[in-house]
This record gives sequence, C-alpha cells and structure tokens, in this order.
Amino acid sequence: MKILPAEFDGQAIRRVYDESTETWWFSVIDVVQVLTQQPDDLTARKYWNQLKRRLGNEGSQLVTACHQLKMPAADGKQRLTDVATAETLLRLVQSVPSPKAEPIKLWLARVGYQRMQEMADPALSLDRARQTWQQHGRSDKWIQQRMTGQETRNKLTDYWSEHDIKAGSEFAVLTNIIHQEWAGLSVAQHKAKKGLTSHNLRDHMSEAELIFTALAELSTRQIAESVQATGMAENKAAAHNGGRIARQARNQLEAQTGKSVVTGANYLPPSTPAAPELPKAAKAGGAVKPAKPMQAKKAPK
Repeated sequence: MKILPAEFDGQAIRRVYDESTETWWFSVIDVVQVLTQQPDDLTARKYWNQLKRRLGNEGSQLVTACHQLKMPAADGKQRLTDVATAETLLRLVQSVPSPKAEPIKLWLARVGYQRMQEMADPALSLDRARQTWQQHGRSDKWIQQRMTGQETRNKLTDYWSEHDIKAGSEFAVLTNIIHQEWAGLSVAQHKAKKGLTSHNLRDHMSEAELIFTALAELSTRQIAESVQATGMAENKAAAHNGGRIARQARNQLEAQTGKSVVTGANYLPPSTPAAPELPKAAKAGGAVKPAKPMQAKKAPK
C-alpha cells in the first residue's frame, strides 16, 4: 500500500492507496477534524467515537463500511486508524452538522472524480492505462496481455466481494495463496526478486508471467463458481487449486523450453538501485537471482 497524504484547506488528510484492490482509503479522523473544526485529533477522535455509537444504534451501515489501516500518527509511529472510501465519506459527512460539509463533499468528489468517470465509462480507464504503458515503452502485445489479465482479475475480485470476502486484507491473503501456488514465490518474494519496492508487480511482469497469473486467477474463479465457494475457508481451497493448475502448466512449459517463467527481470530504469537483500525464507527457495531490466520496445509515435 502507498501512503499519499492529501490536503484540504491547509489541513493534512491521510490517505492510502491499496494496489491489490485499486482503492483509496481516507482517514476518517482527519475528515471529522476538518468538519468539526477541532484543534487536535484527540478531540476529533472522541467526536468520531460518539458518532460511531450513535450510527451503530441507528443501524447505519456506514460504520461497518469503515476499516482499519496503519497510518503515520502525530508521533511518527504507524498506528491503526479508521479509514473509509470517498463514497462512504460522502455519506458520512451528511451526519455531521458543519459549515465545512459542502466544501469537504466537493473536495472528496473532486479527489474521486477521475475514478467516478472511469466507473461510468471504463474505456477511459483503459485508454489512460494504455497511454501510460506506451509512454513507458511497453509493446502493444504486452499491453494487451496486461489488460486482459486485469479483466480476469476484476472478475475474480467481483466474485469474492459477492461471496463474503472483504476487500483489503482478505483479498491480499487469497491473492498471495494463488501466487505462491503457481509461481513458487509469495508476492513479496517475487517483488524482491525483481528489485521492486512500492511498484505494482504486474506492471513489471513478463508476458509469460502475466499469462500464468491470469490462468491461475481464471482457474480459481471457475473452481469457486463450480462449488459456490463462500467465505475464506472455501475460497482458500479454490485459490490453492486454481494456482496449482497454473503451476502444472508452468512446469510443463519450463520442461519443454528449459527456461524459467518466473524471472527477476523488470522494467525499472537502469539507474534504479539494486534490490535489498531477501529475507532468509526467500533465500531458502534457492531460485532467487538478481533482477535485471527487461528490454522494452519503444512506444509508437
């Protein structure tokens, strides 16, 4: 996750971008502090706790739509705090009488405007992504595979959302199971192998890695659908089985070609520092090699 603070009227509002679910999460306390015009977050926190109790007693779904994530606190330490999406906050603002209500609603709408545009017209999101990848020198073939893989991913996360899997931590657990099964490495170990830190792993995969990731996620969804898997236990079983199908296909391809599908190659600029040393658990696998940039074709003019 990337912590990328924003600002409203000179007031810092902490926010986190979850790459695995492509979701922005905003600090509820920071927004409440703006609305109530409290001098410190402690007073805002007390107000939010009282509001949570009132909303809970009224049976409001707003409180259950909030989650907790670690964010930097005033003392510099990472501490758990309540977070919500822009859509949830837009509804929550209506529960707080404040002269700042309309300005903060406009700000939240503006912050999420691009996402809202893309939800109304998904082609906008695809066009922006295609242009960005072309600017970074990806070939048309790679871009097509990346976009196909994203569509497969979206169908899987849609299934999870509809079958008692929570966005965020539970999505990440299942994603890691699938990846570990097909690649023989966790997502974190694969990123370390490629020398990546805050980067999106899929944006640095080879065409083959993208194809096997998509196969694993497609297999997982179809297996889950065949048994109507619901909840973590049943979807974990589907994730293990779906990942194994892709691993079997990977093993067959590697046996025929003599080349490893999972590589340390990436699209980082040549000046990017080398990857930090891997944890002992990753070294034990014996398959980790130094990352090296993949050759990228020039973007079409």
